[in-house]
Amino acid sequence: MSDRKLVPAEELREFSAALLEQGGLSAEHARTTADVFVWAALRGVESHGIARVPAYLELLAKGVANARPEIRIESTTPAAAVLDADRAPGPVALGAAADEAVRRARTTGIASVGVRRTVHTGAIGYYVSRIAQQGLVGLGFVAGMPNMGYTGAKGAAVATSPLAVAVPAKEHAPLVLDMATATIALGRIRQARANGTPLPEGAAATEDGTPTTDPEQAVMPLPLGGAKGSGMSLAFELLTSVLVGAPIFSAFHSDDPQGRKHRQNALLIAVDPAAFGDPDAFTAAVDATLSTLKGLPSDDGVHYPGERSAAVAAGRAEEGIPVAPKVWRELTEAAGRFGIAPPA
Repeated sequence: MSDRKLVPAEELREFSAALLEQGGLSAEHARTTADVFVWAALRGVESHGIARVPAYLELLAKGVANARPEIRIESTTPAAAVLDADRAPGPVALGAAADEAVRRARTTGIASVGVRRTVHTGAIGYYVSRIAQQGLVGLGFVAGMPNMGYTGAKGAAVATSPLAVAVPAKEHAPLVLDMATATIALGRIRQARANGTPLPEGAAATEDGTPTTDPEQAVMPLPLGGAKGSGMSLAFELLTSVLVGAPIFSAFHSDDPQGRKHRQNALLIAVDPAAFGDPDAFTAAVDATLSTLKGLPSDDGVHYPGERSAAVAAGRAEEGIPVAPKVWRELTEAAGRFGIAPPA
């Protein structure tokens, strides 16, 4: 940790937002996007944290992400809507979709908002947590570009599509389950390659889909639980891309070169506990459930999803967020180009 720079969360948020604004985003959209990165960095999810700022600047510079999107909400029924992102960065599109789902669920009890044509959603746990912060249960699904094997198929077939669930509590930190349908992340393969360490058995494959533990040969992760993970990924493509009229899987595997153009789709669902009974009784029962789990016999303690990352976030909020030297170098180089002073 000694070679990492510790930066206060708010300073890192302002710095990231300033860079993204210089990259072309409006001040509001830059702040929204920086919020998602800092949320992930606080919780120790480095792959979706501040390291994403240079990558997003590149997406904006290349025009892959639309810096000035015209976001439209289409709806024919009170409990459902489709948000057309117009290639807006994921944090902008899904942040708006989460708030729209909450607004509708307050009236209808449950509401879903599909997101069409966004670019890299970021940490999906953020959006369901945003729903849970307002006292509702949040569920989220994302589908992206095929980069993972499918049981029985050769080569990259489906995406490492994640799902996330956030359940509010009163005394405890919310339960936040945030997981991909892959055994390991793509970043873990790159890490193993850089360190020269072997990969776990059955976690990754070569270009033609042959399982390998050699990080030099591995190009893609394999699905979590084999057919279970690949089946979930395919189901999420149907629940998101196909549902909002923007299929990715079939277009990617067609002869149309446009099918390989980077894009993602999502579905966010908000459930209001008040529609099912007393909301205070619900959060009390959530607390009791989590306390019961933590009271089970154990050698090293029992943890529920999101508990440890919430503790990491509390510590980093006080001490600062550690930024790796390579990431800090990329950020300060970008800052130099834009004439922005990095945090002291």
